[in-house]
Amino acid sequence: MNKILLIIEREFLSRVKKKSFLIMTVLGPILFAGITIIPTWLAMRDSTQTTVSVLDKSGLFAKRLKSNKETVFVSIDGSEDKAKQNLMKAGEHQMLLVIGETNGNTSPDIRIFSESNPSLDLVHSIEGQINSELKNVQLKSSGIDPALVEKIKPDVDIKTTVLNDEGEKEGSSAAATIVGFGAGFLIYIFIFLYGSQVMTGVMEEKTNRVVEVIISSVRPFELMLGKIVGVAMVGLAQFLLWMILSYGITTVAGTIMASQTGKQQTIEVAGDPEASKEMKKKMGKSGILKELQNVNLVSVVMYFMFYFLGGYLLYSAMFAAVGAAVDNQQDAQQFMLPITIPIIGAIVMAQFIIKDPNSNLAFWMSVIPFTSPIIMMIRIPFEPPFWQILLSMVSLILGFLGTTWMAGKIYRVGILMYGKKVSYKELWKWMRY
Repeated sequence: MNKILLIIEREFLSRVKKKSFLIMTVLGPILFAGITIIPTWLAMRDSTQTTVSVLDKSGLFAKRLKSNKETVFVSIDGSEDKAKQNLMKAGEHQMLLVIGETNGNTSPDIRIFSESNPSLDLVHSIEGQINSELKNVQLKSSGIDPALVEKIKPDVDIKTTVLNDEGEKEGSSAAATIVGFGAGFLIYIFIFLYGSQVMTGVMEEKTNRVVEVIISSVRPFELMLGKIVGVAMVGLAQFLLWMILSYGITTVAGTIMASQTGKQQTIEVAGDPEASKEMKKKMGKSGILKELQNVNLVSVVMYFMFYFLGGYLLYSAMFAAVGAAVDNQQDAQQFMLPITIPIIGAIVMAQFIIKDPNSNLAFWMSVIPFTSPIIMMIRIPFEPPFWQILLSMVSLILGFLGTTWMAGKIYRVGILMYGKKVSYKELWKWMRY
């Protein structure tokens, strides 16, 4: 046991003291904050206006198109050819909108002329306004007051309530979806990131013949287990630091952005106020923070730590076995495919699991050890029955023990074998020794 602790300490300290670890620990949250905050900040500060000249042959829409800070509509008269010539002389941020003739009962022929393709948001905005006006014209022709129709806009807000043996409590499907998928995706990323570190470390020690000296003092299984646990501690430490730094950076940046805009607000979706309003509506009138309070975040974090460690230990044992069996990265690729298929399949199936987290498919994938770290983590915020969670945890532990036992057999033989191309048949022989 003392030897394993020494190996764990060596693996942990050797990686934590590296400049790459310190750089990535600091850069990770900054990059994350940059990806989420900078595009929004740029979109908020972008003051470029596009002037759209409107040649309305029907006379129904030109004066009804509403301008905003990004698009200004200007009604013009004259021929279409002359309008096109003026557009060619106008320069950048100029467009021509030509609306064909219509009596209001049929959709007019509409074209946008510009030096380059207009943005999809602009096209959808114009389509929406023209459709709205066309609807009003048709309502009036049918003897219906458009203002009355505008008032009749039901706003149904469904509240979910979780009912179980403990009683009733308010729930949130939207918050559970976001938290569950986010946690599952993080586990997917970390398993690949730190599992590959184990494989690379084993290959380096084997290639440099350092392992021959180490094996003279410790058993191969102890060396493999110490390396796996040591890298796991590095991953946990880096993950906790990322959480703390990311929270601090996003909080400070959000406060600064709110003060600059003169109002407290959440980050708008891609800088689009309409999209932001729609997202807020989906998240509930009380806001995303209150919605997240309906998810048991303490329970989610505790289960996340278990499935993060369980999934990492399960896959890192197999990664270590691959690293011990081969001499270079090229040879490792043929053995990586069967290892990575289950975890890639889990993240692909997550989009279907999230739609029905209590389906038979979700249950079985959350029990199978190779997919349970991701799938069960997605289901946790939806509060599946506890016996299913317990069954998943037990199967993951048994899966880890089984894969570690098989990986240890491969590791024991392969770690001191050089210059030989290993096949699946050869690996099967090693496991039977």
